[in-house]
Amino acid sequence: MSTEQDMSKLLRQHIEMESFFAGDFTMKTKPAAAGRQPQDQAMEEIASQVRVCRKCEIGSTRTHAVPGEGNPQARLVFVGEAPGGDEDVQGRPFVGRAGQLLTKMIYAMGLGRDEVFICNILKCRPPNNRDPKPEEIHNCLPYLKRQLELLQPEVIVALGAHAARTLLETDLAIGKLRGRFHEYRFSEEAPPAKLMPTYHPAYLLRNYSYDNRKRVWEDMQKVVVELGLPVPAASSGGGKQD
Repeated sequence: MSTEQDMSKLLRQHIEMESFFAGDFTMKTKPAAAGRQPQDQAMEEIASQVRVCRKCEIGSTRTHAVPGEGNPQARLVFVGEAPGGDEDVQGRPFVGRAGQLLTKMIYAMGLGRDEVFICNILKCRPPNNRDPKPEEIHNCLPYLKRQLELLQPEVIVALGAHAARTLLETDLAIGKLRGRFHEYRFSEEAPPAKLMPTYHPAYLLRNYSYDNRKRVWEDMQKVVVELGLPVPAASSGGGKQD
C-alpha cells in the first residue's frame, strides 16, 4: 500500500472515530464488495437454508430472512441479537440507525464492512422487535454455529446481552461480561476464537453518554490489538458531551 493510501485510510479512521464520540450518525459510502472467495458457496448454502426456514412462527411473519453478510474469510465477526425493521425489509444485517453506528465503529477500527462478517443470533425479525424466545434461539443457533465453524474468525464481538449470553452459555449481565476476552469454541479440534462482549449499538443510541461510548471504544481497541492492527488513539477533543 502506498504512502498516499496509508494516509487516506488513517484520515478516514480518524474522522469516523471523532464522529463516533461526537454522536454523528451520518451514513458513509459503503466500501466496494470484496471479490468472491472459495468459501462463498458453503456460506450461501447456509443462507439459502435460512431463507426457506419455517421452524418458528417468525418465519411466517418476516418479510425477508437476514442470514448475514460480509467477507467469508473474515478474521473478525460481529454477532447481534436479531434483525429489526430495516433489516427485515432489506434482508441485510445492521442497516438501520444501529447499523450506521456499527459501521462507524468498524471504520474507526481501521476496517470496512467488506472486511468483516456481520450477523445475528436470530435470522428473522421478532414481531415488534421483542426479545428472542428461547425456542427461537434454539432453532436458529445451528445456522449461526455453522457459519462460525466455516469462518473460524480470530475474534468474535458479541453485541449486547442476548448475543453474549447465548454464545457464552451464561446468564451474567453484559456489564459483567464486557471489557475482557472469553473463549468461543467452534469444535473440539479447532482452536478457540477470542470473544469480546460489548454493548449493542442500539443500547448506545438509547443511552448515548460519553462513558458508554468510552467503554465500547475501549472494548474495540482491545479487539484491534488482538488482531495485530494499528491502534487508533482515543479522541482528545470530544469532551464529555452527549
